[in-house]
Amino acid sequence: MTKEQYYRLKNDKDYYGEYGQQFLSNSNISTLLKNPLDLHKPQAKIPAFLVGGYFHTAILEPHKLKSFKIVEATNRNTKVYKEISGGEMCLLQSEVDQINLMTDVILENDVCRGLIHGMNCDFEEPGVIELFGNKWKGKADIVNHEEKLVIDLKTTSDIEKFKWNAKKYNYDSQAYIYSKLFGYEMLFIVIDKTTHQIGLFDCSPQFYQQGEKKVEMASEQYDLFYKNENFDPKQYLKTETL
Repeated sequence: MTKEQYYRLKNDKDYYGEYGQQFLSNSNISTLLKNPLDLHKPQAKIPAFLVGGYFHTAILEPHKLKSFKIVEATNRNTKVYKEISGGEMCLLQSEVDQINLMTDVILENDVCRGLIHGMNCDFEEPGVIELFGNKWKGKADIVNHEEKLVIDLKTTSDIEKFKWNAKKYNYDSQAYIYSKLFGYEMLFIVIDKTTHQIGLFDCSPQFYQQGEKKVEMASEQYDLFYKNENFDPKQYLKTETL
């Protein structure tokens, strides 16, 4: 990764904007495996993304919380919300209250606080690496150099199901990509949004292997759809044996 790439990808506007689209990322895995023609199509803004962003900011960069617009309303269909939001997606105060509770629970836990705010940790650390002939980017929540871990913060609606949902949400391919980007093992710190139970989930060799296979398949799809000048997507068919 060049210095220019580092500093530009450190900036969220470039990371998620046009500059960052020259690289593939874990967020592209699902699209490339299911419908490659939808790659880089604008995604509809949903509250979950905003809530997740506030949660990460509250733990990692609380000085940036002022950039979030918060509305005192029961839901996003009320007249008050629509008047104050001005058409943009805003957080509800109830969502912020819930996130603040979860933030406190995590940071009051000695193990979690040590992993997140240890002696030698970098936050929102970008990286670029070539995998299967394509450039992939990533931005780690936390790189803990002392423990040699790449740490990602997750929320879940049911912590008992997180292990089984991790493959569904492509956390296996994220673990593979990030382990290659930063050279450390991946650890997920997960908090249940209802019970506020915390879970620490490390990754088995099989989990990384699953992720590697997904990245390889996604790269093949990208090469076929976007690097093969003779390819006609109208002729593309999925074939599978039942």
